[in-house]
Amino acid sequence: MPGALSRFRMLDLSRQLPGPFCSMLLADLGMDVLAVYSPTDPMGMGIPLLGRNKRSLTLNLKAPEGRAIFHRLAREADVVLEGSRPGAAARLGVDYETLGQLNPRLVYCSISGYGQDGPYRDRVGHDVNYLGFAGVIGLTGPAGGPPVIPGVQIADIGGGTLMAAVGILAALAAREETGRGQFVDIAMLDGSLAWQVVHVMRYLAERQEPARGDTMLTGHHPCYAIYETRDGRHVTVGALEPHFWRTLCERLGVPEFIEKQFAEGAEREGMFRRIRARFREQTMAEWVAELADLDICFGPVATLGEALADPQLRHRGMVVELDGGRRTLGNPIKLSDTPPTIRTPPPELGEHTDTVLAALGYSRADIAGLRARGVV
Repeated sequence: MPGALSRFRMLDLSRQLPGPFCSMLLADLGMDVLAVYSPTDPMGMGIPLLGRNKRSLTLNLKAPEGRAIFHRLAREADVVLEGSRPGAAARLGVDYETLGQLNPRLVYCSISGYGQDGPYRDRVGHDVNYLGFAGVIGLTGPAGGPPVIPGVQIADIGGGTLMAAVGILAALAAREETGRGQFVDIAMLDGSLAWQVVHVMRYLAERQEPARGDTMLTGHHPCYAIYETRDGRHVTVGALEPHFWRTLCERLGVPEFIEKQFAEGAEREGMFRRIRARFREQTMAEWVAELADLDICFGPVATLGEALADPQLRHRGMVVELDGGRRTLGNPIKLSDTPPTIRTPPPELGEHTDTVLAALGYSRADIAGLRARGVV
C-alpha cells in the first residue's frame, strides 16, 4: 500500500539533526526524499539513521551547472527543506524567492536557530543556546542548584523537527485549496518557547516567575516528584489527580497525607521526608512490581538500554528489527491505513546521483564530465 505522503517529492538540503530527522519522518510516511549533499563533504550526511528511506544526490551548488541541475529538480518538487543560516540559500541561488518563481506550487521550509528575521537573525547557535534564551534551561535542574542541560535535544527536535513537519504538511494542505506553495519559517527558539506553554500562560496571567525545580511539574510537591530507591535507582510519581494521590498514600501507608496533597512550608517538607524514606525501603524493581499497574501514575527512571528493551515500546514498534539482526528506531506516528514503513537503508553518499541525472536526460558521458568537473 502506498504511504500517506507517497505522491509528494522533497529536495532536502538540510544537515545536522533537525532537518534530516524531519525529512526522515516524512520519508517513513512515503514522501520521496532526495537528500542533496556536497560531493566533497561526506560528514554532511550527519547521523546515518536519519538517511533511511531517502535517496542521495551529490551536487556542488556553488557551481553554475550544479545550481542549474537543482533548479531543474525544483521545478518538479513539492517541498524543499533547508537548515542553513539565513541568507546562505540565497547566496547559492536556491532560496524560496528564486525557486518559487520556477515552481509557484513549491512549499519551501527553512529551519534556523532564531528565524529569518529579527535582531538575532544572523547569530549562530545550538540546542543549548536556544533553550537558554527560551527560559527552558533556567527551569531545568533541582531547586537551589545550578541550571542543567536537558538530556535530549528539545530545541532541535521539539522546536525544529516537529514544528517543521507540521508546517510542511499544513502548507501542502493549503496548496490543495489555493494552488500555491508558500514559505515555512521555523525558528528553534520559537519552538522552544512554545514548549513552555504551561509556564508561559501562567506567567502572562499572573506575572508569576517560575523557579527552577520549584513548580508543580518540576518537583515542588510530593505528588509529582522523583524518588530514590534502596538500590540507588529512582522512580517517578505523577499522582496529580486526587484519586491517584489517594491510592499512592494508601499503598505507602501514609493515609494522613491524602488531604494535604498540596501542602506548603514545613508540612510539605515533612511529607517529602516520610515518602522519601518509604521509597528507600525497597529496590526500584520491587516498587515497579508493586505499583506500576495501579492507578497512581508511576514508573521507573530507566536507562536507555532498559527503555529500548521495554515491552511497551517494543510492542509499539519503536525498536525495529531489520534484516541481518540489525535494530533501528521506529517511527512514533501510527496510522491505521497507511502506516510509516522502513523500506530502504540509509544510502551511501551520492548513491543515486547517476540515476537522478539520467532521469533528467544526462548521458553517461555527460555525467562523467560533471563528475570530472566537481559538479557532482
